[in-house]
Amino acid sequence: MTEVSSLTGRLLIATPALTDPNFTRTVVLLLDHDEEGSLGVVLNRPTPVGVGDVLQDWADLAGDPGVVFQGGPVSLDSALGLAVVPGDQGGGVPGGEGPLGWRRVHGAIGLVDLDAPPELLAAELGTLRIFAGYAGWGPGQLEEELDDGAWYVVESEPGDVSSPAPEGLWRAVLRRQRSELAMVATYPDDPSLN
Repeated sequence: MTEVSSLTGRLLIATPALTDPNFTRTVVLLLDHDEEGSLGVVLNRPTPVGVGDVLQDWADLAGDPGVVFQGGPVSLDSALGLAVVPGDQGGGVPGGEGPLGWRRVHGAIGLVDLDAPPELLAAELGTLRIFAGYAGWGPGQLEEELDDGAWYVVESEPGDVSSPAPEGLWRAVLRRQRSELAMVATYPDDPSLN
């Protein structure tokens, strides 16, 4: 089998050709990517459910909007916490591990142990997002989708996790690209109306 280059910490941007309703116009942060498969969360699908309605203890730490996001179609009954630790790019904390109850994914972005007491992390976290479910791909499945042109792969920025306007994240991430991808941001929602 060909060695898989890790895309952990990068963004998958759905191409206009991707018509799967679970992923239309989504921005997915890859939390794990290796030869065994891939796992990520959709960053731009807020739900109407408030964080306080499902995880009351974490509600005060959740950024705006303070709602649960649909992280993907898999395991919608489970929750993932994703947080940015300001100024920590991997070497700022002795050992580069970050605060207790937080596990680095990429740069300053990491997963939060939602079973830990929130006060343990409150002073360290810059932003927190709660996701119901996740997006998952089996071995080689994401690579096939990439070969088929379903996704653009771009670098993530810590602010992507906590965008205050998540509904506009797809266009915003594309617009900041220094290539022809920036033009894709102008692609109409319904090309038949053009």
